[in-house]
Amino acid sequence: MKKLAFLALSLALASGADAETIRVAIGTQDTTINCATGGLLIRELKLLEKYLPKDGKYKGVTYDIQWKNFTSGAPLTNEMVADKLDIGSMADFPGTNNGAAFLKAGKSSIFLTVLSGSTLGSGNGIVVPKSSAVTSVAELKGRTISVPFASTAHGMLLRAIAAQGLDPQKDVNIITQAPEVAGPALQANKIEAHADFVPFAELFEHRGIARKIYDGAQANAPTYHGSLVAGEYAKKYPEIVVAFLRAALEADRLIAAEPEKYSELIEKVTGIEAAVNYLYHGPLGLQTRDNTWKPEYRKALATSIETLKLMGRESPLKAETFIDDQYIRAAFKASGLDYEAKLKNYDKLALKANDAVTGKPIVDFQRVAGIWLIGEPKVRHYATIEGALADLRKLEGEGKKARGVYVHDLVHRIKLLAENASFVVDGKGQLSAFLQKDAANAYAAAVKGKVLDFAGAQAAAKAR
Repeated sequence: MKKLAFLALSLALASGADAETIRVAIGTQDTTINCATGGLLIRELKLLEKYLPKDGKYKGVTYDIQWKNFTSGAPLTNEMVADKLDIGSMADFPGTNNGAAFLKAGKSSIFLTVLSGSTLGSGNGIVVPKSSAVTSVAELKGRTISVPFASTAHGMLLRAIAAQGLDPQKDVNIITQAPEVAGPALQANKIEAHADFVPFAELFEHRGIARKIYDGAQANAPTYHGSLVAGEYAKKYPEIVVAFLRAALEADRLIAAEPEKYSELIEKVTGIEAAVNYLYHGPLGLQTRDNTWKPEYRKALATSIETLKLMGRESPLKAETFIDDQYIRAAFKASGLDYEAKLKNYDKLALKANDAVTGKPIVDFQRVAGIWLIGEPKVRHYATIEGALADLRKLEGEGKKARGVYVHDLVHRIKLLAENASFVVDGKGQLSAFLQKDAANAYAAAVKGKVLDFAGAQAAAKAR
């Protein structure tokens, strides 16, 4: 019996020794919250393990799943090129740098999928210190503006300045600065403006240290974050790449169904407040989660490649070969989803809710608002801004506090944090919200209304 037991153990050990171990090394950007469905949520919810292949050539395989977090795309790219990572997520412009770096090293990478973005350009933004009198990009002439160099926000900043007829090389002083440094600098008034990517313009606003004066939607330049893979890895393990993308699709489904719950999970992991995460990932969010290669995103990638040339960094990289949608199409099919239908759909995550005061279904979304109270698991929705702010005064009178108040810009249809928005009240007591003070002034003149700040809007709502 002892000999038989020893023989069985020996066979088991031998079998284990022969089993293949496959590395799946993934680089994430946790604090870049619109990468969440390609990283943080997959990792925290262990979604990849559900989809990794376990039969055919993968029968008996052991998976060595490795995760590494980064604050930007450049160091993530360095590790991918050095074969320390297989998959990574980043924005369009850093993604272009990724493709160029691979080619320079005699290799290739593939842009697999979009994760979240905006065909209009919302997400990137420019902020000024809370106490600053500056309200527009034109007023930044002669001032110092910081931005993370080579980021998607850097490109947005250059376009925004040029659109004002200013020379980015002569009329402003642009310096490089990471968001973790820019926050304290804004608070101490050491810089006059800062441009950044998701979610830092809104995060600095929410923390009360800055005020957003410009959103990328004003540039009408599409932007997105997505996932890439090393070309050789995709060629060798296409089924693993599809498994990763199926996990991303499930992460997208989960956060769409319960945005508050997963916004809180993102806060737990990153420290970025759930109210800001919800601004992006909730219904009618600031950006749209989208896994399809819409023409606007393909064009954005081509523009990024052209930008490389303008920066004197020539590369043979071409958008039409850098993007390979066969993997995301396979993931859609395996998950029972229709890629072509999603490709044609430009809608944001729909808001299906009743007004928190009247109980009636919300059907007009131009002036919808939301309040997320501390201690409540769900956001309260309102058909009108005046209805929301009147209810907020009542709730605050009961000792309750809001963790986030949301309104929508009447011009650009983007979601805003209400405390820093400009408002206009018309003769009927109807409130409209605006990101730009000059847009609010123009609208007020057109409707013979009055421009208000958040406190004034609350007072106007109470007076109705």
